[in-house]
Amino acid sequence: MRSAIPQFLQYLAHERNASDLTIKAYREDLFGLVEFLEDQRGSTPKPQDLSPQDLRGYQAALQEADYARNTISRKLASLRSFYRFAQRQELATTNPASPLRNPRRQRKLPHVLSGAEVNRILKTPPLNDPNGLRDRAILETLYSAGLRVSELVGLNDGDLDFDQQVIRVRGKGRKERMSPLGSFAVRALRRYMPTRNRDPLEPQSPSAATFLNRFGRRLTTRSVGRMLEKHIQVAGLDTRTSPHTLRHSFATHLLDAGADIRSVQELLGHKSLATTQIYTHVSAANLLAIYEKAHPRAR
Repeated sequence: MRSAIPQFLQYLAHERNASDLTIKAYREDLFGLVEFLEDQRGSTPKPQDLSPQDLRGYQAALQEADYARNTISRKLASLRSFYRFAQRQELATTNPASPLRNPRRQRKLPHVLSGAEVNRILKTPPLNDPNGLRDRAILETLYSAGLRVSELVGLNDGDLDFDQQVIRVRGKGRKERMSPLGSFAVRALRRYMPTRNRDPLEPQSPSAATFLNRFGRRLTTRSVGRMLEKHIQVAGLDTRTSPHTLRHSFATHLLDAGADIRSVQELLGHKSLATTQIYTHVSAANLLAIYEKAHPRAR
């Protein structure tokens, strides 16, 4: 197993063009299984040695360790994908992960900010220094276009079209989409971009990173998370707020304002409409809360 897994990861990187985050998740999932089996057996098994019963034992151990159901489902999907590869490479004759059933999916409503809370955090970064200008541009862009943080840090200067007020976004699976950019985000980006301290060794071209750290290099998702934590404290928002909260808020506010769900699906870059439908539940919950608060005979 320990020699077969790197082969599979190489296949994902070079033939499936999987992202670094996807490969990292597969690596953690598969080596987690290996460590479990080594602890159980005292040795490292070969791919063909495993049976569905072995993997059911692993699934049961994950459940006992209180892993979220969505996490367990993802780990099982990693195993199925690995064994399909192993069968093609004649490292295994069967796929022991095929008979395993995913636990029922956990439907947890995302944390969403109100319009007033969004305005509060967007106005938190100061406009009198380069870092504040950058942070304001980041927050405005995240909320204006409903981006994932990985999509935001992956933006290049050539992806921005201020005349048309759109940006080119590279989403999951390298799939590209065009997202509209509101006037507030355009204004924030125009203020920020001339203040950037670029690394002189980095090429100045359309492929140059839009959002930079203090060394003039592309910002990371972790840096955006740390930046947001600071502004959350200043704005006095719920500690559950994360960079993804702005994406959740973007979708929910569009639906609350009457946008149709398929348009929101396109804007978010969701492959499946079912993924977008969770925001209809959030909108319904918001409407119910407003009704119970405002209607004299709601209670």
